[in-house]
Amino acid sequence: MAEQHPVQGLMYTAMQSIRDMIDVNTIVGDPVETPDGTVIIPISKVGLGFGVGGSDHSAGDAPSENQAPFGGGAGGGVSITPVAFMVVGKGQVRLLPVSSNTSVYDRIIDMIPVAIDKLVEGTETLKESFKSKKEEKKKEDTEYASVDADMIVEE
Repeated sequence: MAEQHPVQGLMYTAMQSIRDMIDVNTIVGDPVETPDGTVIIPISKVGLGFGVGGSDHSAGDAPSENQAPFGGGAGGGVSITPVAFMVVGKGQVRLLPVSSNTSVYDRIIDMIPVAIDKLVEGTETLKESFKSKKEEKKKEDTEYASVDADMIVEE
């Protein structure tokens, strides 16, 4: 097997360290359940960068005949930025962006399902209200008819 260059070893070590720091839960975070049963899941953006460099010196500076002297280094960085929260509850799933750069139109579109639910609830409430008023009127009409019939019988 061919001997590995020292830069490859530095690069491998840097990549292993980054891999140990980042997993799937870094991007899609652990869910948090609220007392009302709603589940909130954080979603993040992960950016990373690393650099590796090295320099070989002349063979005269080598510690042994088979190996040239080498100097090198590696470094890396990770940036984690929250971008949104997924909210699951009350029969719906919503994605709430963290960024204030979302347009008004995006917010309106996100609110359409909520508005429709409110309209449906309001319509059902109105129907029930009209139905109960209609039943009350019918009951009152029946009572008045009964009173009128009693008055006719007495005359």
